[in-house]
This record gives sequence, C-alpha cells and structure tokens, in this order.
Amino acid sequence: MTRVLAFLIAAFLVTSGSLPAQPPVAPSRPIVLHAARLLDIETGNITTPGEALVEGERIVEVGASVKRPKDAQVIDLGDTTLLPGLIDAHVHLFLHPGDEELQTIQESVAQRTITATLAARDDLMAGFTAERDMGTEGAGAADTAVRDAINQGLIPGPRLRISGNAISILGGHEDAIGYNPEQRVIPNATFANNADELVAAMREQFKLGADFIKIYETGHDTVTDGKLTTPYQFTEAELLAAVHEAARVGKKVAVHATGEPGTLYAVESNVASVDHAYQLAEHTMRVMRLQHIYAVPTFAISEYFIEHAATPEQAARMRKEQDMHATEFQKQIKIGVPIAMGSDVGPFPHGTQAREFALMVKYGMMPLAAIQAGTLNGAKLLGWGDQIGALKAGYLADIVAVPGNPLTDISALQKVSFVMKGGVVYRK
Repeated sequence: MTRVLAFLIAAFLVTSGSLPAQPPVAPSRPIVLHAARLLDIETGNITTPGEALVEGERIVEVGASVKRPKDAQVIDLGDTTLLPGLIDAHVHLFLHPGDEELQTIQESVAQRTITATLAARDDLMAGFTAERDMGTEGAGAADTAVRDAINQGLIPGPRLRISGNAISILGGHEDAIGYNPEQRVIPNATFANNADELVAAMREQFKLGADFIKIYETGHDTVTDGKLTTPYQFTEAELLAAVHEAARVGKKVAVHATGEPGTLYAVESNVASVDHAYQLAEHTMRVMRLQHIYAVPTFAISEYFIEHAATPEQAARMRKEQDMHATEFQKQIKIGVPIAMGSDVGPFPHGTQAREFALMVKYGMMPLAAIQAGTLNGAKLLGWGDQIGALKAGYLADIVAVPGNPLTDISALQKVSFVMKGGVVYRK
C-alpha cells in the first residue's frame, strides 16, 4: 500500500515538473558547500566565508576553509549563509487551508494522506528538514505511513516525529460538536475519559507507530479583558499516568494547552512541551524553566486567521488575543522558559511557516534565539539533539542556505535557496 501511494505521488511530481520521480541518492563522492557566511548556531558567530565538507549523510568538517578531497563536488552558493536545517515542532501535515472539521468529513483518509505527502515535500523545500507532526486530525495512524515512506526514501520530506491521532475527552477539544447527532460525525481526536482509558489509547497509538503522544489538555478558550479562561480536560493525576506510560517505553507526551490550570497540571506532570502557551502563571513558567519544558508559541497560525477572518469584528477580537499572547510571550522569555519554534502550519499553506521566526522576533525574541528555537531547541525536543540542529562534524548533513545574514534580517529564513537533508541535495 505504501509503495503504491509512493508511486502515485512520484508520478504527480514528474508530471508537475517539481521534483524528480525518486528523491536523489546521497552521492558517493564528497561535497563541499561554499557560501559567503556560516552561522555557528550555538554562539552566534559568523564565519566568513563559510564551508562545509559532507561525506555520505554526515558533516565531516565546517569552517572558513575545509579540506577538499580530489573527487569532491564543490557547490558555490554565493552570497548566502549556511545554517542547520530548520525544525518545526508543531505541524499538521494532514491539514490544509479551509474548514478543519469538514476535511475530516468530506475527505477520505487516502486523499488526506496524499495531501500530507505533498505538504511534507513543500515543508522540506522551504528548508524544514525535521518536524513534529502534532496529530492527523481524524486520519488515525496514517502519519506512520508518511514517516516510513520518507525514511525509506520513497518520497521527499522532513525527518518526522509523529503522534498519530491526538487524544481528547468526550465533548472536549476537537470533538464533533454542533452537528446533527444522528449523523454520528467522527471527531478529530481519540477519546479517553480517565487514566485507564488514557493509557489504553496511548498503547494503541504506540502499537500503530506513534513516536510520542499528543494530548489536548485545554479548550474551549475565551478571552475577556485580557484574561484567558480555558477549562482543563485531564487532571494532574491523569496526565501523570500518561507521562509515566510514555516513559515506560522511552517516549514523551506533548500537550495542547493554552492557559491555567491545565498548563500547570501538564508541567507538574513533566510533559515535554506546552504547545500554544497563551497565558501561563508565573509558577508554571518557573517550573518549565527548571524542568526544561518547552513552550511552543505558534504565532503564525493566529496571524493567518486574523488575515482571513470572516468579519472585521472577528479580526479585531483575534488581534487583541494575539497581542495578549505576545505580551505573555515576553514574560516567558524574561523568566527563561525554553522556547521551541512551532508554527501550527496546515490550516495555512505548508512551506510558508518560516514566518514564525519573524513573529517571534517581532514579539520580543532576539534573532539568534529565534533561530536557535527552530534548530538547537527543536532538535532537543524531537530527541535528536546529538544528531541535527547544528553544523558540527559527525552530525547529519541537514543544511540550508539563505540569502544575506539572518541575524540582521530574520525574514531571510523565508527565502531558503538551498536544502540538503542527510547529504542529499533537494534544492539548489
């Protein structure tokens, strides 16, 4: 089934002229990348010029001038900056712009899976060489097939950590509410209503191939006079049971959580990340700093919804909510909450999510910190902290190039001109 799907996608790519039928194979000869600059992501130092020697799938050397084996292919990237492949810690490959609930109702899982493979390609071509897919939104474990097809070289796409279908409660966030109950419209999440059901649902997700578990911990949100109100969905004891179950098999839990008390329940349970994190109590932020729990802000999705609001009144309301989130984000930075870049791309077009970097800078982050959020921190959150996220000897050769210097113009990350993943050149 996976090979048939890959064949169909490959045929589409050939006829569209976008990419060759099969992803290119890592060359047997070394590659030397030469650019005007190379960014040391850990220190912020710029090496001029910048070079990287790649052999097979890994980086051998970086610096101003690297060894050039006799048979090396030299790729001159001109006035660009070399930096690690970008990492988006919150994507939805199975979503596209439009009504999310109707996608589940109107589109088959097969159709959505094809859409997901094209989304993965678009993200890779935009420089995102690794991603965390935060739920298929009603497509079950179809993300397992997408991840595996990418890993087998059948289709192009980022390295993926996948969660399968996210877990929620009956009547909670992502349940199919507001429809004729006789139609029995399927929800966009898997239900669990107590600790035992939560553990059982997790075991099923792991059986089907999930790398981690996503749990909806809060929702529906309301904002009044700058104060966020959002009910929690699982108790701290239930979340603790989930975290323990994930740890039993060496995996982690991420939560959709926007405000208190659900965010506190989540961090006290030692989840890996709090995604969205609109408004956090000071104690919650301090626990996140001490336990190194990442906040994943997802500003880009909110900006998109503001720009595409149905009415001016709706846009004004959402803009106030975004401003509130921006103010809270500055508090998180000041206290020292770890931040990982996550865009929530899917409801807005795949391949455009580097806008998130510009928004993090707009709302208070230094450019280097924002880039680190989408490289070093993302790698750690995805469990690949010693393999990707930096340009170092021995690391996987996930490398991108952008015009100019992203430390002085963060929008350069929205103009990726070269993409290498695992030593394979996908864009130049």
